Amino acid sequence: MAEYKNSMKKPHSLMLECRSALTLTGINDIGSFDSLTVMLYTDYGGLCIKGSSLHISKLSLDTGEVTIDGQISAMIYTEASGKKSGVFQKLFK
Repeated sequence: MAEYKNSMKKPHSLMLECRSALTLTGINDIGSFDSLTVMLYTDYGGLCIKGSSLHISKLSLDTGEVTIDGQISAMIYTEASGKKSGVFQKLFK
């Protein structure tokens, strides 16, 4: 098993199948989403998923698991920069 620099961070992984089904773990929050872009946050920074006909088919922030279906064309990581304020944090304040 891989060693992590900071043991306080949740492990993060992704599995892409046929560019149409993406399963992610270690997700802390969802920033925004529509049919073209999904913005997620992990302990390692942000992750922007781009494509078309994107749909979040499974979401469990308790376990940190997210499944996205659709035509996935890009996955772009951004640097971690403090606390994020996502859609679900805004709803449940």
